[in-house]
Amino acid sequence: METLIADYLSKLEFGELQSFKNMGVIPLLTSINGSPKYLTLKEALEKKLLNVKEVDEGGSVPELKVINKAKVSVLLLDGEELVGAKQNRVVNTTILLKKESETVIPVSCTEQGRWSYVSEEFADSGTVLSPRMRMVKAASVNVSLNASQRYESDQMAVWDEIEDLSERAQTRSATGAMRHV
Repeated sequence: METLIADYLSKLEFGELQSFKNMGVIPLLTSINGSPKYLTLKEALEKKLLNVKEVDEGGSVPELKVINKAKVSVLLLDGEELVGAKQNRVVNTTILLKKESETVIPVSCTEQGRWSYVSEEFADSGTVLSPRMRMVKAASVNVSLNASQRYESDQMAVWDEIEDLSERAQTRSATGAMRHV
């Protein structure tokens, strides 16, 4: 993978600076045809090429098992929400899953009041964390990375942010689910 990335980066060229008022953008150009070959979470789930489950029957709040059956990589974006199984979760960091692989991924719970199965597998909720919630989660994940080399969040802080969002939106969910806000 590193060789592939290094090769791609070595073929990048800087375009001409484009500026407007106090902002400047330098385009990155390449002569390489095509784009990276991967599926998004939604595409892989819709094509039934990705299975997302609890790590085992008992489950583990900060982890999920992902089985990629696709012949290409699958991109999971930081903050994408998965619904189902024992409780809804969001991905803690952007991950490019290797083709035809099984991976345990770091997640945070977005449904405080449920710990029981509603389905065997997870589905894409079509929802992502709000920018503020993502910032709070990312800060705690960075602390965890520095302290223990793990992508774990401060779960209570995530739940507090969901509760704050719910109060601002003047909505309630019986299970504290982010997707109901």
